[in-house]
Amino acid sequence: MNDIAHNLAQVRDKISAAAARCGRASEEIMLLAVSKTKPASAIAEAIDAGQRAFGENYVQEGVDKIRSFQEQGNTDLQWHFIGPLQSNKSRLVAEHFDWCHTVDRLRIATRLNDQRPSEMQALNVLIQINISDENSKSGIALSELDALAAEVAALPRLTLRGLMAIPAPESSYERQFAVAQQMAVAFEALKARYNTVDTLSLGMSDDMEAAIAAGSTMVRIGTAIFGARDYSK
Repeated sequence: MNDIAHNLAQVRDKISAAAARCGRASEEIMLLAVSKTKPASAIAEAIDAGQRAFGENYVQEGVDKIRSFQEQGNTDLQWHFIGPLQSNKSRLVAEHFDWCHTVDRLRIATRLNDQRPSEMQALNVLIQINISDENSKSGIALSELDALAAEVAALPRLTLRGLMAIPAPESSYERQFAVAQQMAVAFEALKARYNTVDTLSLGMSDDMEAAIAAGSTMVRIGTAIFGARDYSK
């Protein structure tokens, strides 16, 4: 078993254990492998180990990987854009990705909708919440969610699937859980209003257990699968 396959197995075991501790089935939680800055060869190893969903933060890098794997005949992969999205890059996301996790304003949602090719399925989108109210983070306040959700849900080439957040780092499990719980409450309220909503993208390596206990349906794991990232490129 290679390192990436071994790491994936360990992460899946941790997800299963965290789910079991709070009485959930591990099948309720999707593992999104965050492959930003990682070469296609590393992704290929993860694919060989059964991983199908990958998250990319940088638009052009992600598009290059998507094209490369499509040319190789890997058409069953799912590609998620999880980085901040600038308006001038929205077309590339609309034309290549399956999901966008970082919708935080109507202008971006409208561009994604208008630029989504008609022959492709509607783009799955998550609204990003700035749950820790950090100036450096993208996302909207929870108080703005109802208005933006209504606007996004009305766009025909988008499918509103739920919420995403990147909470500020917290050292205690109790604090991690309290923040995740706020997201879960908002998610359940949104799910009650829109029948397409089924996804809460919450939890990374350091806070995955608390996120799962609160109700996350998708965790985003990078370093624990692929090793430390190389930002020197």
